[in-house]
Amino acid sequence: MNTSQRTAPMDNKLCHEGRLSLYCYLTTTIIVLIATVPQIYYGTVPNVWGAAMWGPVLYYALINMVIRYLLRDNDYQIAIRSTFLGFMEAASILVILFASDDLKQFGVYAFFMAFFHYSEFLAIAWCNPNSLSTDSFILNHSIHYALAAIASWIEFALEVWLLPSFKSFYYIWLLGVVLCTTGEVIRKVAMITARNSFTHLVQHEKADNHKLITHGIYAYMRHPSYVGWFWWSVGTQIILLNPVCILIYTIVSWKFFHDRIFMEEITLLNFFRSDYHKYQQTVPTGLPCIRGYTLD
Repeated sequence: MNTSQRTAPMDNKLCHEGRLSLYCYLTTTIIVLIATVPQIYYGTVPNVWGAAMWGPVLYYALINMVIRYLLRDNDYQIAIRSTFLGFMEAASILVILFASDDLKQFGVYAFFMAFFHYSEFLAIAWCNPNSLSTDSFILNHSIHYALAAIASWIEFALEVWLLPSFKSFYYIWLLGVVLCTTGEVIRKVAMITARNSFTHLVQHEKADNHKLITHGIYAYMRHPSYVGWFWWSVGTQIILLNPVCILIYTIVSWKFFHDRIFMEEITLLNFFRSDYHKYQQTVPTGLPCIRGYTLD
């Protein structure tokens, strides 16, 4: 995997990689929807299981062939990831529009998943292009992240099969939509507010442009990006109405951010010393029952 980083001056313009990803993401979403929605709506799709997805998959394959012909190296790596997420966005919208009622919420879940991963890359491209790489999509976050997602899909499928009526409480899974939306907004506002000081990886050496951010959303919580990710994570499972995964995701996510914040604040205290200590005294972490590392 190509994870080369971009080096570019910081300004208010979206960098080349960001523009390329946006073109690929939006173009794929629009082409797949425009080509597919009329076919399904007017009933021209064969009445065969899965036939509604044959067209979208074909369009996606053709788009990838064009990308393979036109782009190389890092541009190609960015384009295929953006195209994949654009296709997933389009497919999720098709599920929401045309799938049976017990599957619509999976389309909503997939929509939030695809948007989250794409918007992570776009936000970094906008606010801190110097740290931008293909890893900024965080599609390869960790094996644990992948296993957690697969576990949620398995639980959803089993419950749709064995307890289909259990998935019909739409007024409950709408709470998940609210949580995912709120979490997404909080996280992206945090990233844009921090700008150059935000990275996906915990920094162990202080960069020259690394500043302590205490304004904006950081005036209300010390770790808004983690707050947003936590509630987004829990919200995805409420959308799916996965009782087992709701509990597991809540516990595991809380433990992950508890440990992550504890270790990160040791570094932040080393970087900013008394300034960060004073900041800790007046602003909470933002996550329930997590105090972080304190000197008291």
